[in-house]
Amino acid sequence: MAGFCEDRICIVTGAGRGIGAEHAKMLAAHGARVVVNDLGGARDGSGASTRPAQQVVDEIRAAGGEAVANTDDVSDWKGAQNLIQQALDTYGGLDVLVNNAGILRDRMLVNMSEEEWDAVIRVHLKGTFAPSRFAAAYFREQAKAGQPRDARIINTTSVSGIYGNPGQTNYGTAKAGIAAFTIIAARELRRYGVTVNAIAPGALTRMTEDLGMGQAGPEDRERMHPRWIAPICTWLASRESSDVTGRVFEASGRLLAVAEGWHRGPIHDPVDDPTRLGPVVRELVSRARKNAGMDGHDLD
Repeated sequence: MAGFCEDRICIVTGAGRGIGAEHAKMLAAHGARVVVNDLGGARDGSGASTRPAQQVVDEIRAAGGEAVANTDDVSDWKGAQNLIQQALDTYGGLDVLVNNAGILRDRMLVNMSEEEWDAVIRVHLKGTFAPSRFAAAYFREQAKAGQPRDARIINTTSVSGIYGNPGQTNYGTAKAGIAAFTIIAARELRRYGVTVNAIAPGALTRMTEDLGMGQAGPEDRERMHPRWIAPICTWLASRESSDVTGRVFEASGRLLAVAEGWHRGPIHDPVDDPTRLGPVVRELVSRARKNAGMDGHDLD
C-alpha cells in the first residue's frame, strides 16, 4: 500500500469512529503506519471499550496496511505519554500526530454544570495539549541530536469555536483554544522541523447527528460524510506540506477553505476619560467588520 505517506509513522486520536477512523484508514491506504487511538467511550465521554480502535485496525490490516490499537485516555498525562511511547516502541519513531479525540456535552450557558464544562475542556483542550507536549519533546530531542525532522501535528478545531455557536460555550471555547494553540505551537516548533496546523471539519457523525445534520437528504448526507475530511489531513501529514504551518483549514464535502484569524480592525487615539468613550467606541464598531456566523460569512 505504498503511497503519498509511505513509511510515515502516524498517531490518530479518537480514531475508532467517524472522522478519526477516516483519517486513520486513508493515512494507512497511502502507506503510513498508524497507531489508532480511541478510548471507546460514548459521545459524552462516559464508558470505555477496546472494540472501536481494534475494528479500525482490523479494517486497515485487511486492506494490507499496518496499524496497532491504543486505548489510552489522551486527556490523562500518563495516558498521553504512553500513546507517544507506543508509537516509538512499535514502529521506532513518530512523524505525525493527529489530535482528533473529542466529546460533546452541549448545554446553554445558564444551564451548564461545572462537570459538563470541565469534561469537554479536558478532553478537547488537554487531550490536544498532552499528546502534543510529549510528541514535541521527542521531535526536539531528535532535532538536537542532528536527525533532521519533517514532522507534523494536526489538530481538530471547529467552526463552533472559531466562529461561535449557541449552546456550545464549553465545546466552542475548547475548539477556539485549539486554534490558538495551533498558531502558537507552529511558531515554537518550526525550528525543530515540525509544522502545526488544524482542521475545522464539517461532517455527519455520531457527534453531530442530532444537531440538525441527521435530517439531511441523501445528497447532503453524502457531502457531509466524514471521508471528505481525510484528504486534507493526509496531505498535511505528507512530506509535501512542509511549507504550510500555523493554519486552520475548514473542510467538508462542500468546501475546503483557509480560516483567517483575528486581525486589528479600526483604531483611534487613546481616550483617558470614560465619559467620552461612547461616540468613539460606536464609531469604531461601525467601521469594524462584523463577526462571522457559522457559515464563515459576516453576520447580518
